[in-house]
Amino acid sequence: MEDQKPKIGIGIMILKDDKVLLGRRKGSHGAGEYAFPGGHLEYMESFEDCAKRETLEETGLTIKNVRFNCVSNVTSYPPKHYVHIGLVADWESGEPQVLEPDKRENWEWCDINNLPSPLFDFCKLEFEAYKTGNKYYDGK
Repeated sequence: MEDQKPKIGIGIMILKDDKVLLGRRKGSHGAGEYAFPGGHLEYMESFEDCAKRETLEETGLTIKNVRFNCVSNVTSYPPKHYVHIGLVADWESGEPQVLEPDKRENWEWCDINNLPSPLFDFCKLEFEAYKTGNKYYDGK
């Protein structure tokens, strides 16, 4: 049985013009679904440092203007349970590269008003928060 403590995940909605960076997941929960860069918060790491580190590790991009979007209690991929911190950032430099090919098929800039499907549940909540201003989701 998997460790039965919730994990803390960070997702980064990276904006460039009217587009958002998404990639199709491989391997872990949500395989085949489109998601933002992101990962686990490390011990003693700030949310912003985690966002910048994960983005660079996964895509080679640098980001700026990192800000809070939402917090979610996500249980829709049992037995996994995450407290998800959704952040928004602006693209600063670089072209997206697949730097973790075992975890991601591709990266693409998608029109924020015409998103690909299927979307990772964490991202659905982040897009809803971004559009509605709701910052808190419990039990999805």
